Amino acid sequence: MSGKKNILVAEDNDNNYLLVSLILRNEYNVYRASNGAEALNLLKDRQFDLIFMDIMMPLMDGIEATRKIRQFDNYTPIVALTAYRHDENRRAALDAGCDDFLTKPVSKDALMETIFANLAEE
Repeated sequence: MSGKKNILVAEDNDNNYLLVSLILRNEYNVYRASNGAEALNLLKDRQFDLIFMDIMMPLMDGIEATRKIRQFDNYTPIVALTAYRHDENRRAALDAGCDDFLTKPVSKDALMETIFANLAEE
């Protein structure tokens, strides 16, 4: 094993996923879910140190997926990563169980600061 932390990126947009994975892949093991249902399936087989959750995805959105994850996992940090900057979206994400909120397009600095802030609590 590499000793790297595992990060799940739930993101349906290929370009958004590629950007995040390029920033993270040298320091973390990066896994992808294309929708909330896929994220839940991945969580059955693997433990993640952090989850980036897009809010708007097909089949199951990030809000519903976060609520379902919180039914069995209250410890893994979940960070909403969305293009929707409105306060009601932030509030909905945090109410669902997200620990933090980032908007797209995300910068490398913002992404890394968020990871360090959420993983530092371990």
